[in-house]
Amino acid sequence: MASIQIPVSVLNLAPIREGQTSKEAINSMVDLAQAVEKMGYKRYWIAEHHNTPTLVSSATSILIKHTLEHTNTIRVGSGGIMLPNHAPLVVAEQFGTMETIYPGRVDLGLGRAPGTDMMTANALRRSKNDSVYTFPDDVKALLTFFGPEDQQSYVKANPGVGTNIPLYILGSSTDSAYLAASLGLPYVFASHFAPRYMEEAIKIYRSRFQPSAYLDKPYMMVCLNVIAAESDDEAEWLSTTMQQFFLNVVRGSRNPLQPPVDNMDQIWNPMEKEMATSMSSVTLLGSKETIHHQLTSFQNYYEVDEIMAVSYIYDPEKQKRSYEILKEVVDGK
Repeated sequence: MASIQIPVSVLNLAPIREGQTSKEAINSMVDLAQAVEKMGYKRYWIAEHHNTPTLVSSATSILIKHTLEHTNTIRVGSGGIMLPNHAPLVVAEQFGTMETIYPGRVDLGLGRAPGTDMMTANALRRSKNDSVYTFPDDVKALLTFFGPEDQQSYVKANPGVGTNIPLYILGSSTDSAYLAASLGLPYVFASHFAPRYMEEAIKIYRSRFQPSAYLDKPYMMVCLNVIAAESDDEAEWLSTTMQQFFLNVVRGSRNPLQPPVDNMDQIWNPMEKEMATSMSSVTLLGSKETIHHQLTSFQNYYEVDEIMAVSYIYDPEKQKRSYEILKEVVDGK
């Protein structure tokens, strides 16, 4: 099997599985990080979501610190920190502190969405103004806080100055593609739940990219769902956990991550199926051979610089095996 020369990374929303406590979900998050580190994954990012009882990823920087503490080499970061919820100085201080403790291992992915519903967003907001619109200025503030001493203003992030923590712009529409391109920063598209604008966003980012002190050419990362197993049939069965996860989103229900089922059509109606399936349409699903074919086709078309895999699989051992298969595909094993 020919290798597909591309770095692979992991995004984890830190879901609570049916029957798990919050503590057990956090333990699972760390356990997976340790497993993919051994497999040779490049980075492990943790999302930010609020007022969601089925996910434990609300205090993202604390989870990142916890993961760094229990791993040795893998880069750990945010996918992402939702800047409307946070003062840039506080983010700079937190991440600057982590970079000081764990040098060369911290990434900061940044998003402009609140990562929750509007009522919760209002409770989180750091100001009465809509800080979504200050996102470009907030990103620039962070670049300054992590930059050299001679570029600082009176207010500094200590620790933080001179740490040069890499920033990544996250997006699920075309808006952030323009920003990432204009600032010369890496761009990460959320195809794992919002694939509709992926192709357009990639084109915008690449065509408008301005070389910067951070990057001399575009660096395009794509998040996608991966359900890999020993056979196509097993992968299809395992994927019903992911389908139930997206059905949760469609219905606005709050069920923990569910075990696989034999027949999704007993659970969702045709409209729900269409909506949930459209959210997860960018998914690598199947055996090693099938995943190899799908990823090769994807790369032949999009030629992205890095894949970040999301894997909603109920059985933690099957989830690890899925990541192992993906890594074997990439390495040509």
